[in-house]
Amino acid sequence: MSSLWSVLVATVVAGVAIGAVPVAPATVAAIVGHELLGVPAEVTWSASEASIVWQVRVPRVLLATMVGAGLAVSGVALQAMVRNVLADPYLLGVTSGASTGAAAAILFGFGSSLGANALAGSAFLGAMGASVAVFLIARAAGRVTSVRLLLAGVAVGYALYAATSFLIFAANSAEGSRSVLFWLLGSLSLARWSSALTVTVVTVVATVVLLAAAGAKLDALAIGDETALTLGTSPTRFRAQLLVLVSLCVGTVVAAAGGIGFVGLVIPHVARRFVGAAHARVVPAAALIGAIFLVWADVAARTLLQPRELPIGIITALVGAPFLLLLVRRFHAAAD
Repeated sequence: MSSLWSVLVATVVAGVAIGAVPVAPATVAAIVGHELLGVPAEVTWSASEASIVWQVRVPRVLLATMVGAGLAVSGVALQAMVRNVLADPYLLGVTSGASTGAAAAILFGFGSSLGANALAGSAFLGAMGASVAVFLIARAAGRVTSVRLLLAGVAVGYALYAATSFLIFAANSAEGSRSVLFWLLGSLSLARWSSALTVTVVTVVATVVLLAAAGAKLDALAIGDETALTLGTSPTRFRAQLLVLVSLCVGTVVAAAGGIGFVGLVIPHVARRFVGAAHARVVPAAALIGAIFLVWADVAARTLLQPRELPIGIITALVGAPFLLLLVRRFHAAAD
């Protein structure tokens, strides 16, 4: 685990240093140290370098780190909750709900009373609304099981995807439609200190809760409901608690960065390859690997086609889709 921390620190420094205007890693470290600790006291860098590093790139890299970690730990929780190795935050319709809320804000001014937070606020409300709908549908038939959550999530996700598509076609704004489509694929271009710190708090809390209270319970739930009951854990109550936690985390992440796919699907499997199946080790490993992966994905998104920027979801899909094919092939070989 210590090696992952070292890689993350190096990745963060490199992510801040690399860009249209390169900044030496030593200068990055000096600027960050000066802003946080007042060390070094003597300023040896230009005002433009200080502005680029502290006002633009550090919040963006911090946001990428926390978004990657948040999506990864959410994927770990969801895969245990529904006992499906192909589960990710898209599965329960959370991302679709956030997308619908964001489209309504961009195209029709929904949530304008929130001012500068209209987009993030609308996306978050959409995500939470989708989560509530999934839970109520799954609970309507009785006990909340993994299969009911899975089916309810798929149904709500498709319905909200249709609603988002309708809003795009109903809007009489080509520019607004382009903005929605770019946001749907994910982007960190709107990163600010406020959004980065909000996502940081939510992601850290979600990770700590999963580590402190859900490690053994997640292991039991991933094995089966009977095992969880034997160990004194109510599967229905625990799934409800996990759904609230995941919805809060994913809703906050998507509200800040848009819909970024494959991170919550791919990274948990990578983490298990490194540390095994025990969730007490998988959760922190997934958070670190997800953070490292998304920082480099963002570097690629903003540098490959300079001065234009790619949606980060394109980069994650280019990496995630081949991995998914390998995963399916491995399962097919195991079944044979």
